[in-house]
Amino acid sequence: MSARPGSWKLLLNNRLAAIGLGVLALTLLCALAAPILPLMQPDATALADRLMRPFEGGHVLGTDHLGRDLLSRLIWGTRVSIAVGVSATLIAAVFGSAIGLIAGYAGGRTDNWLMRGIDMLMAFPYILLALAIVAVLGPGLLNALYAIALVNIPFFARNIRGVTLGLSRRDFIDAARLSGKGHVRILLTEVLPNVLPIIVITMSTTVGWMILETAGLSFLGLGAQPPQADLGSMLGEGRKLLFNAPHVSLVPGLMIFILVMSINLLGDGVRDILDPRLKSGVLSRPAASTKVERQDTSPLTPGPAGTALDVRDLATEFRLGPEVYKAVGGVSFQLNERECLGLVGESGSGKSVTALSLLGLAPTPPGTITGGRVIYDGRDLLEANLGELRHLRGNRIAYIFQDPLSTLHPLFSVGDQIAEAVRAHHPVSYREAWAKAVRLLDMVRIPNAENRARAYPHQLSGGMRQRVGIAMALANDADILIADEPTTALDVTVQAEVLKLLNHLRADKQAALLFITHDFGVVSELCDRVAVMYAGRIVEMGTTREVLESPAHPYTRKLIACVPVLGQPDRRLDTIEGLPPTMNRLPAGCAFAPRCPHVADSCTKGDMRLEDMGGGHLVRCIRTQEVAA
Repeated sequence: MSARPGSWKLLLNNRLAAIGLGVLALTLLCALAAPILPLMQPDATALADRLMRPFEGGHVLGTDHLGRDLLSRLIWGTRVSIAVGVSATLIAAVFGSAIGLIAGYAGGRTDNWLMRGIDMLMAFPYILLALAIVAVLGPGLLNALYAIALVNIPFFARNIRGVTLGLSRRDFIDAARLSGKGHVRILLTEVLPNVLPIIVITMSTTVGWMILETAGLSFLGLGAQPPQADLGSMLGEGRKLLFNAPHVSLVPGLMIFILVMSINLLGDGVRDILDPRLKSGVLSRPAASTKVERQDTSPLTPGPAGTALDVRDLATEFRLGPEVYKAVGGVSFQLNERECLGLVGESGSGKSVTALSLLGLAPTPPGTITGGRVIYDGRDLLEANLGELRHLRGNRIAYIFQDPLSTLHPLFSVGDQIAEAVRAHHPVSYREAWAKAVRLLDMVRIPNAENRARAYPHQLSGGMRQRVGIAMALANDADILIADEPTTALDVTVQAEVLKLLNHLRADKQAALLFITHDFGVVSELCDRVAVMYAGRIVEMGTTREVLESPAHPYTRKLIACVPVLGQPDRRLDTIEGLPPTMNRLPAGCAFAPRCPHVADSCTKGDMRLEDMGGGHLVRCIRTQEVAA
């Protein structure tokens, strides 16, 4: 069973959306139950009872200028307003979405003609266009409904056309065409299901606006006609009595406010639920730094001399509903000055979360640092405030991300982005920052750096973008560089160039490098020491030569056996049987035990500690000697 909360629970977790749902449900219940409620006739006049105050003469909300009961007219009028608003939304959604789907999918001349027609409608102020339509058709609630629906068709058409335009260029649409599907079938089975959440979201945020527009036309006398009541006509009738009987206009005005506000709040909640990018378990924007909830209050002790970064028992969890994922379960290592430490492991072993947690970059929610210390320059970074972290990020400790295309801003040139990284930490002019950006691009061996600095990320190749990311990390001469699999998406030749560049720059800048990868070939080329991670913990750590030539943990041996060896074409590549454990249900004892060929009963009991085999070679295994033999 998935630990991710369901849609209903997510909606209720959003307090504003839950309030909107409750108010709207109560309003709809009263409106739908109007025929069976013990109400007075909404159109029955009684001049003797005119303009009674609330709670006078048995009238809960008082009466209007004709002695009609305001409570009865309010409930019946709300019923009419909701019906008209929902009907107008459905009409606009059907026709507008159809136009958007056809225009976005067909493209070319069809798209041009349809969108120019939509542009003509949008050229007029929508309320003036609605007034003109009602003036032609004549006053009446049905004509007002048509007018409101027509003027809102462009909003649906524009939204759906933009989404469809992007989808129509996707590979799965080409695959559908190759499979023999016709255009109508592709629209209905491939495109429509993908844009349906957008249609629902647009409808949920448009219903309230439709009700407000209908009320506006009725307020001007162009919607509901006497004696029929809706909220707009009631408000229009009460405006003349605003000073001597304010309750006549306040009652429908407050109902319009409550109704529209509740619909908008609920619409925002529905939008968050249907958007997969926002459906993350908690509907909240990630904080600027990772939340820290540590139980350990032991005093801070200094680390060994020559240590650039000292990480002690770092633990990070992701809390999604009732489930807790222990992404990092007590990681300890020391990154020495001018050293390259490789962090190796399968995907999902906790390498990237460990690196992100060092500077409080793991997203909260749902991430929480629950233990450990990260000591830099004698200070625990987990105790630093946001201002101190901002001073360190990109300045003293720099990060090279895995995918530069998603981390570089698409609307700014790469030179501007590097210059911004410089000016964020140094009070220099834009011209000086730009000059340094060009020098950095030249340093990372980008040809014609002056012109390349004016290029946008999409105009560069993957290798060039990665070099830009390295240049940004070097912008402020950081003491520590953290590289999160910077060569994963690159071809072998570009990968070799980037590794050589990183090694050269590390030596030139005298910086320490934490290099995250899953490739032991890269480790052997670049790293001085290596730490192997599995299921959120380090299972082996030592010098690169020790770990590669004499691996002591079964997991390390399996990983090395998966790497081809140059000059041994007949060597059989090994595989690791089974799958890594889920981080919310880690097995007792050694997490690798279910996949280990040397497992014993003692491996599934108790906590496995890192044992020193001598010379700083640490292993988390109780059968090290037997495995080596």
